[in-house]
Amino acid sequence: MLKSPSSAVVQSRKLVTTVARIQHADHNSASSRTNVSTEEPPTPLPSSIPIGRPPKSMSASRRVREPTPEGKPVTKPPSLGMFPLGYKEAVYQWWNSVTPTIAERNVISCIPYLREAVASSTSPATEVPSAEHPGQTETSTKIDPYGPRVWKSTMVMLSGKNRGMNEFSVERVGEPVDDTLVMLHGYGAGLGFYYKNFENLSRAKGWKLYALDWLGMGNSTRPPFRICAKDSAEKITEAENWFIDALEEWRKIRKIEKFTLLGHSLGGYLGVSYALKYPGHLNKLILASPVGIPEDPYAVNADMPEPMDSSFQDEFTVDQQSTTESRNYKALNGNTPGQQPEANAPKKRPYPSWLVWLWDANVSPFSIIRLAGPLGPRVASGWTSRRFNHLTPDEKQKLHDYAYSIFRQRGSGEYALPYLLAPGAHARRPVINRIHRVGRQIIKPATETEPAVKETGYPVVFMYGENDWMDVAGGLAAEEKLKQAKVQALLHGTEEEKRKENGGAKVIIVSKAGHHLYLDNPDEFNDYVRKELEETREQTLREKASS
Repeated sequence: MLKSPSSAVVQSRKLVTTVARIQHADHNSASSRTNVSTEEPPTPLPSSIPIGRPPKSMSASRRVREPTPEGKPVTKPPSLGMFPLGYKEAVYQWWNSVTPTIAERNVISCIPYLREAVASSTSPATEVPSAEHPGQTETSTKIDPYGPRVWKSTMVMLSGKNRGMNEFSVERVGEPVDDTLVMLHGYGAGLGFYYKNFENLSRAKGWKLYALDWLGMGNSTRPPFRICAKDSAEKITEAENWFIDALEEWRKIRKIEKFTLLGHSLGGYLGVSYALKYPGHLNKLILASPVGIPEDPYAVNADMPEPMDSSFQDEFTVDQQSTTESRNYKALNGNTPGQQPEANAPKKRPYPSWLVWLWDANVSPFSIIRLAGPLGPRVASGWTSRRFNHLTPDEKQKLHDYAYSIFRQRGSGEYALPYLLAPGAHARRPVINRIHRVGRQIIKPATETEPAVKETGYPVVFMYGENDWMDVAGGLAAEEKLKQAKVQALLHGTEEEKRKENGGAKVIIVSKAGHHLYLDNPDEFNDYVRKELEETREQTLREKASS
């Protein structure tokens, strides 16, 4: 089904055509804008501001036409195309780029109130700042009104060679911990993208917060990714296990019996896989714009699928400031929530054959950034300028540096993508076909003297942005399946199982947000998640009181 990359030379040859297409599109985009008639003002790109130009005014670099006192419009500077960062700035950033560890800490420094917990040491060498240990970082000099709270950044080493998970944690000083929240990012991202959520979510008493980089992604170690299975179904299982086995090993190292899992995009998909393989360790599952929920026949059955319904391109082309504007919500397939697409609706135009070939050949999009060398920051700006353009200039620059520091690292977990998803982000093993088993697994098999111990359900929350390119209809269908599973459990379960029944499902829409809802509208996202944490906390206290 898939072809693994063989060598840097082969990868380079595969990417020549792709890079040429991108450069050609960039050149045409800039040329077409400069040739627009002066009588018809060009449509401005909403805040597509070049990143990494501290000396220049951000507003001046992208000034929209405004009437002058004489009534004549001010000429808008030519657009820089799909890659806003200039060549000189790109080379400068590449030459002066910071290490991934420092880039992550720079993002963390944007978090208010939290302070780093630094262990005291008798060794003078440990007190000398370095790239890997730059010293204590205070995210704010202000007194913490919700604390005190401290954060730690740790590499948790796992069994095997070069296997470790980058961990960020926030703990409330002097308070007992009864509940744990584990936050997992999406494909190719990193835990730093949650920087607008850590402070708010750690206000809840009784909770300890962890954010992890998946093995082979973010700032976790990057062991070689290999698939040994021959069967298509076994390849999917092996790819999923590569991630969730590492998560389970981390849980055992941290001695966490139960936790609430919050996963975004691919992190949500893998969260479901974890729940099914390792039952008995979750008390709630929060899926933020999860990928792979609905079933697509092309993704499931075809070697080179051409999905019908997806706006996966929006992840790379839609301006984020327009995403954070409110509009009348519609599902990805153009239907209002609750409606089903027509059976005979015309198929959308399939993806270009060259894109499908690159996807199926397992050519990672980050390979382009790595092969671009000194122009890597410019290529990365094509995504970061659109994804972060609703943030302040300082935060936008730090997120750009952080993203580039992740993208340029050696390829590892990123190569799992085509084993799990088909072009257009449709799952090869759709979650909708297995979601009803979440929270209903056997924890301990039956013996001659003891009956089997089964899960009695736990809440599953689906969260989508108002302007999400991920189809909320999949979440609604999954919600219905989970509710049906609860009805069956109440009808056929034992009296003890009925008494402990805690299953539930809901779908939440975050306004003025897209796929990255935690970053697009963090205040509303945090409010919803805090309410879920409060409900979980109440359940924990009830269980402790009855035990």
